This record gives sequence, C-alpha cells and structure tokens, in this order.
Amino acid sequence: MDLKQAGSSLDSLISSFNTRIAELQELVIARNMYPASSVTDLSAIDAALKGMELQVQAIKDQLREETEAIPKAKKLIAASLRQQKKLQSMSVYAPSYVPERRTSNLDADRGLVPESSRQQQRQQSNLGSSKLEEPAALPKEKKGRGSPPLWYITAGELDSLASYMRGRLTLEKVNAAINDMATYAEANAQLVAAPKKKLAENLWERALELRDIATTEAIKGKHFFLETDIKGPSLKLDNTGKAILTVLRHLGRISETRIGHHSFEASMNCLNS
Repeated sequence: MDLKQAGSSLDSLISSFNTRIAELQELVIARNMYPASSVTDLSAIDAALKGMELQVQAIKDQLREETEAIPKAKKLIAASLRQQKKLQSMSVYAPSYVPERRTSNLDADRGLVPESSRQQQRQQSNLGSSKLEEPAALPKEKKGRGSPPLWYITAGELDSLASYMRGRLTLEKVNAAINDMATYAEANAQLVAAPKKKLAENLWERALELRDIATTEAIKGKHFFLETDIKGPSLKLDNTGKAILTVLRHLGRISETRIGHHSFEASMNCLNS
C-alpha cells in the first residue's frame, strides 16, 4: 500500500468519526432541549394512541358483527316477503269490512221466563189449567249442531257473475249479508233446541213452528232462516237484499226451499256448508 492510499483511508476514517460525533451532539441537544415536559408529552401521546387503538378495534368488532348478521337479515326479509304474499292471497278471500257477529241471547233477547213466573205456571198447571203439551225434544245429533257457516265470497267469484246479476253489489255488502244470515240461523237453532221452561209464552209458538220446519226432510240437519227473519242490519228485503240472495243462491252459499203447510208460505233459506 503506498502512502497516498493510506492517507486517503485515514481521512475517510476521521470523517466517519466526525460524522458520528456530530450525530451524538445533536441527540444530546435534543435530549436536553425540554427535559421537564418531554416525558409527560410522550406519555400523553402514548395514552392517546392506545385509546385510538381501542376505538379502532371496537369499530372492527362492530363491523364484523354486522357483517355476520347480514345473511340472517336477508333470510328474515325473505321470510317476511313470503308471509306478506300469503297474507295478500288470504285477504282476497276476506271482506275488507266484517260487521261484528251478533249472537242471540235467549236469556236477554228472547225473553227468558223468571223463576217466579215458572213457579206460577207450574202451580196453574197443577190446578188443571189447560196448557199446550211440550212435544218430544228433537233427537240430538251425534256431536250437536255447530255454528252456522260463514262461507264468504271472494272478489273473483263476484267478478265472475254476469253484469246484470252483479249490478251494484260490492264484496263488502254481500259478505256483511252472510254475517246477518248466520245470525238469523243461529237464533232459530237456539229456539229449536231450547226447552219450554226457558222460553217466554210469546216465543213458544214460534219455537214449535221452527221445530216443525227443522224436522222436514229438506231442512233436517241444516241451518236455516225464514224470509220473515230478514230485518237487517245489512240484509233487508229490498231490491239490494233480493239481489244478494239471488247471487248467494247462484254461488251455492244458500239454497231455497218452500214449505206450504204452515199458515203462511215460508221461504226457507238453508246455509250450505
């Protein structure tokens, strides 16, 4: 190695030492610049960074939970849409307005005879006063007669009718009339089944008449009502009511039977189930 190369290497080494010394001096100056507050500031920054890390982690956890819930939400939406379609298809077969079902109460509406009156009647019977003898009760059916059917019509059935038959009838009017018919039939069924002791005298002849009708071959085992029962509130014997009866007979909801052996010719309308 010649002297020139040795001198160059020595100069490079000295320069390296000088650079390192300068860096150490800068570090010393930076360390001693704010000795009282530097540690506190760094601690505060560290605490703030840790807090931000916790918030970021919480956001990540929330996003992960919401991402996992998306398939469940999609299934729930699909189930809700299927249920909505079912309800819409069911609503086609139900009227938009259904009047409150009125049931006949024999105790209040049909004039239940008080206990004292029944005792007086029994006493008069013992004294030999002539009374109509109560006929034998109608044979009971195996499981008893259920409530009258409420077989509402659908919008499709109403639309299928000829325009001259449908006229100005609406689905609500026809189905409200079906409610009234069921009420008439249920009231008649209660009178037919009620024993004499639970009926007022002014209803007994009516009950006998209905029992005679109920035992005829054409009516036996069916719910029925007379034209004289049609007194509203929705079904009346006006032009609209007669049109409703015609439509319901055409659609098979009721059938008409005429019985002429009574004091009046009664038009019997049987509710088909």
